[in-house]
Amino acid sequence: MSSGRWGSHPHVEIQKLVLPGPGPAAPQDAALLCARLARLYDGGAAAVVCDAAAVTAPGLADVEVLARLRLAARGRPLRVTGAPPALRFLLGLVGLVELLGEAEQREPPRGVQEGVEADDPAV
Repeated sequence: MSSGRWGSHPHVEIQKLVLPGPGPAAPQDAALLCARLARLYDGGAAAVVCDAAAVTAPGLADVEVLARLRLAARGRPLRVTGAPPALRFLLGLVGLVELLGEAEQREPPRGVQEGVEADDPAV
């Protein structure tokens, strides 16, 4: 058990959950990790950090595990750390980049200009 800071909350108990690696997650990993996550929250954890550093060859099974963990967290703070670039990329593709604690990079809405030059015609 470790304690630390989470966002602007100075005394939040943060627990750690470790994803197995190095290869893609096994079918039973999601259920086991979700049960472990529930026990951490039931035991008083206010936030959980999921360490993904051991996942050196991620696949869609790992993305599924993280998606299930996000659902199991039921809105409580859950963040992934140590994610290798390939896992970060996969999470970005499926819209789970918020688990990394980063803002999602999106294109501006269609028809909206980012900047206007003085000689640009009106749309």
